[in-house]
Amino acid sequence: MKKPSNTLPQAPVDDRPPEVLADLEFGKLTSKEYLYVAKHPENEPYIKSIEDEPPLFIYISTYLSYLILIIIGHIRDFFGKIFKPQEYSHLVEQNGYAPWYDGFESFYERRMKNRIDDCFARPIYGAPGRFIHCFDRKKVGKSEYEYPGTTSECLNLSSYNYLGFGQSKGVCTTHALKSIDDYGTSGCSPRAGAGTTDLHLDCEALIADFVGQEDAILISQGYGTNGFVFPSIADPKTLVISDELNHASIRFGIRVSGAQVKVCKHNDMKDLEKVIRNAIAQGQPKTHRPWNKIIIAVEGLYSMEGNLCDLREVVRLKEKYKCYLFLDEAHSIGAIGPNGRGVCDYFGIDPKKIDILMGTLTKSFGATGGYISGSKEIMKRIRLSYATNSYGESVPPAVLAQIISSMKVIKGDINPGEGLERLQRIAFNSRYLRLGLKRLGFIVYGADDSPVIPLLLFLPAKMPAVSRMLYDMGIAIVITAYPATPIVSGRVRLCVSSALTKEDLDDTLRKFNEIGDLVFLKFSSGRAGGSKVKGKPPRWSIEDVLAHNVEDCKKPNLGEMP
Repeated sequence: MKKPSNTLPQAPVDDRPPEVLADLEFGKLTSKEYLYVAKHPENEPYIKSIEDEPPLFIYISTYLSYLILIIIGHIRDFFGKIFKPQEYSHLVEQNGYAPWYDGFESFYERRMKNRIDDCFARPIYGAPGRFIHCFDRKKVGKSEYEYPGTTSECLNLSSYNYLGFGQSKGVCTTHALKSIDDYGTSGCSPRAGAGTTDLHLDCEALIADFVGQEDAILISQGYGTNGFVFPSIADPKTLVISDELNHASIRFGIRVSGAQVKVCKHNDMKDLEKVIRNAIAQGQPKTHRPWNKIIIAVEGLYSMEGNLCDLREVVRLKEKYKCYLFLDEAHSIGAIGPNGRGVCDYFGIDPKKIDILMGTLTKSFGATGGYISGSKEIMKRIRLSYATNSYGESVPPAVLAQIISSMKVIKGDINPGEGLERLQRIAFNSRYLRLGLKRLGFIVYGADDSPVIPLLLFLPAKMPAVSRMLYDMGIAIVITAYPATPIVSGRVRLCVSSALTKEDLDDTLRKFNEIGDLVFLKFSSGRAGGSKVKGKPPRWSIEDVLAHNVEDCKKPNLGEMP
């Protein structure tokens, strides 16, 4: 018998026929019935999705679970420093040197995350398509893993490959490989030096046209796109009003810029208007002089909550109070709207009403990096002051070719009809899986058309249980918890892709239904998609869900459906 190794094994060679491998990366559409066009109805207000609440005893159990873990962890730390000083050398003073970490600041990682660390960062190989290939591993000791040399093929509900463009073969891969022959593997220079090629200029022009702006600038890293744009547009006399659930990259960028920041409640337009009015009335701290400018920063699609911003109201407030609007479309561009052009496309809003549109290319387009787009005047200024434009590497040619080809497929310039099918498949898949989970009794957050589906678990012990059980069943999912979410709302974050088939989603619903009964996850009260028909229980059977979901998921407002 082969002895398990603590080093990652070599990825096995897959000698299955090419058509089988292609189907594993992007499943074939089995019926035109499984398509849907996602667009918000014109002249209708945006209705927030209902966030269901579990019974009170679930909250109490969750707090008690964390309390017990914290108490036990502190007891072990106290005695460990006395009886096992070598293991705690990084937390105590050694030979006059200060400790590397404070015991409290590393407590969560050591005593809580470390217990379920095998559920995070599972190593994979191959393309992150319809199925994903994972190396099997077994935890030994506190932080080491043994790899027996086997792998598992899992249905992929964990990647941001929303439109399925992250393929190892296909029109985009062909373009990427050709760019390597023509341009090499790297620009080997910042954009402001010798790193700007004709591919960069063509790509920026294509992005600007795609998002409906005058100009765009490419950035080689998604996180850094937000992290360094705010120093180019804000200063200490600028006020940034930020949604409380904005991504960490936005908060980091605001801090680096030195701008003042006020936080408004998530997607609460009344609170946003109140914050704007108070800021205008009070002015800058101490001097009370007017702000040089006020920037409203929101996201199109919030990746942890799965909901959309109320863009129509945000634009109305922005115009009413003469503010600037910064819109982060990292998760919405390509994945939302009838033409895949983000939340402006979804709500039918002119993109030029948004002063700065930001997006990443790592998700729907199967590439890396991000972009900033806006008027030519703003982009001209940002090109001079943007740090990564002068000090960071330019986007490699193969990535540029991937961006250009995938965007042209969506537009219909390459393989007409393919991009439209991908957009309509992800819209159907998102609604189908969301409504099915709600009707089975799970608490699910997010907008109807969002490809991000958070399924609430609450209790910490259920996070590793669900992750490990689904992995054994052949489904790869991501669990997220504190600090990415509030400590009492740990969740599974399902990322839907157009590469998935309706049959894949049926299999997913069956397995979630089985686990939900076994682990007691069906907390829903029926307010958000369960039945409200008198005499009928709020939770549907899996047979009823599969029988009615195709037709019902195409109806408006899934949260209010019987």
